[in-house]
Amino acid sequence: MFVRERRAFLSSSWAVQTIMIARVTKTTLSHVDADGRPRMVDVGAKPATRRTAVAEARVRFPADVARALREQGLRSKKGPILDTAIIAGTMAAKRTHELIPFCHPLAIENCRIQIDFATESELAIRCTVAITHKTGVEMEALTGAGIAALTIYDMCKALSHEIVIDGLRLIEKSGGKHRVRKGRGVA
Repeated sequence: MFVRERRAFLSSSWAVQTIMIARVTKTTLSHVDADGRPRMVDVGAKPATRRTAVAEARVRFPADVARALREQGLRSKKGPILDTAIIAGTMAAKRTHELIPFCHPLAIENCRIQIDFATESELAIRCTVAITHKTGVEMEALTGAGIAALTIYDMCKALSHEIVIDGLRLIEKSGGKHRVRKGRGVA
């Protein structure tokens, strides 16, 4: 059964495209071995450094819903929306390795989630994660921001199903081999 599943995976358009892109661009994907099989990255020989990552997500509300939420002090029938999202996002960041198969389990040293209105009808969620370790924390920051956004949707869906979660992205990353600043790789 495993051989058949592996053949199906390797013949899938995603796997073929991924391997072809890696060959064409002369890059390697860290979680795919030379045979195209998924693998966990060995970080044993890497030095432990201070690593940080900042991710962002946006939650956009219909104007009348945003207005109602502001009037209600950002509370719904389920409770305090932002506080619940901060707790959920923090919990998710700490458990990223249970959600994404090749993420290393990490004892996160800091996780901070900030949620503010960026416009009259859009919340900006920023999740900052930090650790001194051999591997980065961008997946933890992305998971924290994403789950905080999903929690806000869940807390508000009784008001509208036209709420949009958008723009989940890495904003900053430092401390490892690659740096990201303002959403772009830097040398």
